Amino acid sequence: MSEFVQPEEQHVQANTSATQQVIVHRTAQYGQKAAGFWIRFWAYTVDILILASIGMLLIKPIFRLFSLELNNPVWYAPFTIITAVIFYAYFVLMTKFCNQTVGKMIFGIRVISKDGEKLKWSNVIFREWIGRLICVIPLNIPYIVVAFTPKKQGVHDFIADTLVVHEAVYDLSEKVKYESSAAKELQEPNVF
Repeated sequence: MSEFVQPEEQHVQANTSATQQVIVHRTAQYGQKAAGFWIRFWAYTVDILILASIGMLLIKPIFRLFSLELNNPVWYAPFTIITAVIFYAYFVLMTKFCNQTVGKMIFGIRVISKDGEKLKWSNVIFREWIGRLICVIPLNIPYIVVAFTPKKQGVHDFIADTLVVHEAVYDLSEKVKYESSAAKELQEPNVF
């Protein structure tokens, strides 16, 4: 996760006793803001519309052209397998090569690794294939976890150690460190 650190400000505050002072170090840090539930929901909705359009405009006409059955209710029907492959390939390939799908591009959010490194194939496959399979099967209910976690992570984000962040929005956090002059004197080595 990218962070911008501003230089420290030092403030010296006098304590009630005249012999002890407290030094306050304040550091401003800017970190990328996590994308919340609703923006991720709308980005996912755009992605589903794109995938449904691909199915309607490309796959169904090919099946009708060759007089293949479209309404087979079993999960291993050719139409179901092809649409599932396209679904998972879309999410895996777009996330690996662009760090975002078309829906995420439209809303200005992207997937990053928790440790700030480039996304690895293992992270992407665990997030977009295994994690999505876990989230999609029980009626998309595990996606709601995003609304209640501090870093707005879903189950699939926890599995792959990823975050979804805004591209151009940053959070300001202030790091405060207190130091007393008496404690500083105790930490200095004695030289005889």
